[in-house]
Amino acid sequence: MAYNPALEALSKEQLMELVTLYSKNWLALDGVWFQSVEQKLGMDEAMEHDENAWARFTRIEARRIREFLQLPPFSGLEGLKQALALRFYANLNRAECQIQGNTLLYRTLECRVQTARSRKKMPYHPCKQVGIVEYTGFAQEIDPRISCECISCYPEISDPSCCCAWRFTLRAENNTKDKD
Repeated sequence: MAYNPALEALSKEQLMELVTLYSKNWLALDGVWFQSVEQKLGMDEAMEHDENAWARFTRIEARRIREFLQLPPFSGLEGLKQALALRFYANLNRAECQIQGNTLLYRTLECRVQTARSRKKMPYHPCKQVGIVEYTGFAQEIDPRISCECISCYPEISDPSCCCAWRFTLRAENNTKDKD
């Protein structure tokens, strides 16, 4: 584990503030590279690169969170709920998560990305396709039996009470082969 002696001098409150700062910095980097490609090559090219980046990053993030939480490979919807709460986004976006039976509904109520684009008078980020890749990969890294379905996400908003909504379903069979 990396060691930074400067962190030892910080209080718990300062460390929590630093985690939020790190989350904002991470999201700023994500937005800056995306906007650079978007401005030079257009939205379609930026989205292709965004999808490729998220396909890899989301599994890395999920695996590290799963290991941090010491979740077993088949940790089900409870494990997914715990892991979603520790994503970088969780420090910046307001969301809710509910488990009912073999499904988990995850709704982002406030999205920092869309808020920033709106504030800058930019079109909304068409995040549905990238979201499918991101949330499916994240969930399946937590438990390969979990599938993901988009309920509402820009540009296809069917639930105006939130920024996006995703349904995760735990399949009954113990099949580790990806079906998506």
